[in-house]
Amino acid sequence: MTRDEYQALLQLHEKTQPLILVLNKADRLNEADRDTLLAHLTRRVAGIIPAQRIVAASARPDTYIQIATDAEGREHEETIQPAADVDALKTVLWKLLEADGKSYAALNASVFAGKLSERVGQEIVAARQHLAENIIRHYALIKAVGVAVNPIPAVDLLALAADATMIVHLSRTYGIDITRHQAGELVRTIALQTGYLMGTVYGIQALSSLLKGLTAGLSTVLTAGAQGGVAYYGSYVIGKAAERYFAQGASWGAGGAKPVIEEILRDLDKDTLIQEAKTSIAQYLGKKS
Repeated sequence: MTRDEYQALLQLHEKTQPLILVLNKADRLNEADRDTLLAHLTRRVAGIIPAQRIVAASARPDTYIQIATDAEGREHEETIQPAADVDALKTVLWKLLEADGKSYAALNASVFAGKLSERVGQEIVAARQHLAENIIRHYALIKAVGVAVNPIPAVDLLALAADATMIVHLSRTYGIDITRHQAGELVRTIALQTGYLMGTVYGIQALSSLLKGLTAGLSTVLTAGAQGGVAYYGSYVIGKAAERYFAQGASWGAGGAKPVIEEILRDLDKDTLIQEAKTSIAQYLGKKS
């Protein structure tokens, strides 16, 4: 037994009982060598593992060639695979079960329950994430279409209120109740921390609204795709940030909102998302026309 193996046994001994030490591949030793090695191991781990729980086994003995003679007296080679020899190990296990089987069953049940609970938790998280993604895209598309086709300038900016409704819906998905006023505050927090990006999003909306006003809404055809795509992206960012906030128990964490939003913006492909939004807007308007 090496020093590392001995230290590993010491660490296991500190955390769990009982331990069984198995000398595997015992078929490779003759009886005298096997007995000598078992005696050495017994002395080496004295005080850690009792002698009755130190056994030899052969989980998969080596094959060997045997000369066999058929009925006509002809010799041929046969490859023999001996059966596993784990009887001594089985005997130790049965004795442990007889002595403390109920305790081991209870321990296994608690471990299983813990794993089941963890799996259920993971399924719930995945379901919430899927639902939240659908909610975010749904509200982002509604807002984008409204911003794109509405000829009245002021209503474009009022469409930002749709983000607050989206956030209220997301909060319920994660079992957190907030008011519309709190949702509006959360929108402002996210928009403020996003900084220049959100300023760009809202700036484009404002310029497009002004253009619509000056042309009595005739520029809607020209600005619908671009303005709607930008509106979609801005709303999507707000939704993903809010989702992260609710998933963390209505908290931004120790670093506050900024690092969370920076990570979201870093992971998003803005151009691809805006292009997908333009396609969705065109499809939506095509169905309505």
